Amino acid sequence: MNRALRLAAPVALAASAALLLAGCAGGAESTPTPTPTADGALPCFEAVPGPDSEAITVDGAFGEANPTATFTTPLKATDLQTTVLTEGDGDEAASGTSADVVITMINATTGEQILSQQATLAVGDGTLLDSFRSAIDCQPYGSRTVTVAPPASLYGETGNETLGVGADDTVVIVVDIVGEYVEPEPEPLPTPAEWTENVPEVTQNGDDAPTIVIPDAAPSAELALKVLDEGDGTVVQNGDSVTVHYVGINWDTKEQFDSSFDRGEPATFGTADVIQGFGAALVGQPVGTKLIVTIPPELGYGTEESSNGLGGHTLVFYVEIVDTAAAG
Repeated sequence: MNRALRLAAPVALAASAALLLAGCAGGAESTPTPTPTADGALPCFEAVPGPDSEAITVDGAFGEANPTATFTTPLKATDLQTTVLTEGDGDEAASGTSADVVITMINATTGEQILSQQATLAVGDGTLLDSFRSAIDCQPYGSRTVTVAPPASLYGETGNETLGVGADDTVVIVVDIVGEYVEPEPEPLPTPAEWTENVPEVTQNGDDAPTIVIPDAAPSAELALKVLDEGDGTVVQNGDSVTVHYVGINWDTKEQFDSSFDRGEPATFGTADVIQGFGAALVGQPVGTKLIVTIPPELGYGTEESSNGLGGHTLVFYVEIVDTAAAG
């Protein structure tokens, strides 16, 4: 278990995100892939309306879950159709960007809602099923679209048992294109002090985990680190996705509680996805650096007892920074 990690907020549409992807569409038919643009995005998918999509009305506040789509069931479509119900006055959801949307899927055979929730989708993403690309690509922000997706354009001959979509079921997809997704600025992290007193003894063991001896002394009351070997690679920035090897030790018990070395491979996570003291130790350090950091309880798992047994304790991490990359 990676004890350096803290629980993250659920990813929008996490339970069903894979069900939007072409690679998870079972026997769905695919169209030839156009040539990507310089940034790797595809030209926007052309939305084509039809009699089935034009006949559907949708009620409900824009940008909120569970709108009501009205149509005659069972609806059986043979081609992919998308109608713009409300055209927004925002900028165009351009290929290569991402859009915050609210997606509602309805089984057109039964009229039953499959799901309705927020999501962030990439525009011009060739891994998305055409049914979803048709609904969002190059539409103005503030638009509401309705798409009628026949089986061949969605989940193919097998349907999708997880969603309750049969092999012959057409699906109605209502999408509110709320706005462009903007990566939030990461919260600032504390700056560690230089660790000069009562620094644990670290003995390197080649590719294996080092031997770390915690001194018989009171722990530091502040966040502090010591660079054991300074790397010469890319410097880690706040918000980066960083790959590290590490060992975690409870200063108070002198016991190891976690080690990526024991799992046989380094771990990758964002600087904001770990306890503050751990993330702070990485920022500003170049790839290749080996360091040791002491983290007081308030920058670890808190000053009170916690379910993982690390609350109220000073933690020590030995860290090797293997790689870093900007978020996204």
